[in-house]
Amino acid sequence: MKTTASSEVTMGLMLMLLSVLFSPLIDIFAKLAIATVPSAEITAARFAVQAICMLPVVIWRKNLADLSWRQTFYHAIRGIIMTISMISFVATLKYMSVADAIAIFFVEPIILTILSSIFLGEAIGWRRYTACGVGFFGAILIIQPSFQEVGFVALLPVVSAVCIAISAMMNRALAQREDPWVMQFQMGLWGLFFCCIILYIGESSGSDVFDPVMPSALAFFFLAGVGVMAAIAGILGVYAYRAAPASTLAPLQYFEIVSATIFAWLVFGDFPDALKWLGILIIIASGLYIIWRERRFASKPVSDTSEATRAP
Repeated sequence: MKTTASSEVTMGLMLMLLSVLFSPLIDIFAKLAIATVPSAEITAARFAVQAICMLPVVIWRKNLADLSWRQTFYHAIRGIIMTISMISFVATLKYMSVADAIAIFFVEPIILTILSSIFLGEAIGWRRYTACGVGFFGAILIIQPSFQEVGFVALLPVVSAVCIAISAMMNRALAQREDPWVMQFQMGLWGLFFCCIILYIGESSGSDVFDPVMPSALAFFFLAGVGVMAAIAGILGVYAYRAAPASTLAPLQYFEIVSATIFAWLVFGDFPDALKWLGILIIIASGLYIIWRERRFASKPVSDTSEATRAP
């Protein structure tokens, strides 16, 4: 029995590593697409492809009948939150490097820790609050030069991180009553629905965020890449969290910063400078400390971030 449990944890670790390897590719394809396609349209494509990819799985698992319209209101809220999150993050990629944007986004576990204390009443000591403060300082080190270059756009990954943290708290409640595949499918549907409304309102507005365009053949390929990579990363994440405890897998999420840096360097030639690397290391260190404290005291304010497979 111990061997089986150990092999399952090992499998979970490998699946999570694959998930964080694929996750930055969502942003790589998004950054390639953002040159000619507005971020709201990229977000819509992501949700559409995600729903299409999830539908066969839901049917195969015979969970289509499990679509619970009792929780429709909450799924709709999740759809709105995830739409705001991705539009914000993708819009950032037009002006910032993928590695910088992802590094700033990874204040999400820190934000989730604070929100869990405020809204879920989870006990958080001064050490973890200090770690949160240190982590935000690390984010500021990355934001500061980016803010000088692109202005308030540099803060959009923080907006995305707040949205993901709120979504993660909702997932914790919904996951107790609903199948995760069905949850992902419904989120895709609701996200697509809200994106369509935004694009309809933004048509002919001239906005490079909301005004839809007819993508070129190459842009269609990039849009498909965003959705497929999001679906693959999400599926790998779901199975990883089934095979191993979330507290064991959570630290591996920070490898996404490393893989994002490598992909961004290979595709765009972007590489963080010394100050940004310092900020990245501080965010990683503070996040790992928070995770260690959570494991020690058996509280999990960052455990349900499988859908933050950025999903964004």
